[in-house]
Amino acid sequence: MSDFKKLIVWQKAHVMALDAHKLAGKLRRADHAALRSQIIRAAMSVPANIVEGSGQETAKQFSRFLLIALNSTTELEYHLIITRDLDLANKSECLTLLAQVIEVRKMLHGLRRRLATRSMSATELRISSHTSNT
Repeated sequence: MSDFKKLIVWQKAHVMALDAHKLAGKLRRADHAALRSQIIRAAMSVPANIVEGSGQETAKQFSRFLLIALNSTTELEYHLIITRDLDLANKSECLTLLAQVIEVRKMLHGLRRRLATRSMSATELRISSHTSNT
């Protein structure tokens, strides 16, 4: 398996998913179960799709998984807005998490653009990302 852990976008998405899981855990009422589940599912989908995509053979395949991750950030953003607007969780926590979601989304867009313009394989991208960050 490829070392997806070196991708900064995965690192940030992983932290975002952990923070979303913690926030969702605070939604304890029975009538919040569906929202709690949706937050966790959407949040975990982002780093999971980055991982799955990083193991693909071509940039086009990798980009397809990044698009799925992007769509999950949009879904997660909406669930967090609902959580905030219904006062189901601390507004400050929601805003911090929303900022993380937006940052990860921007990074995913940038990575997709980079894949499209350079037509790199996932392996070449990992090597390039690793060497440019050292």
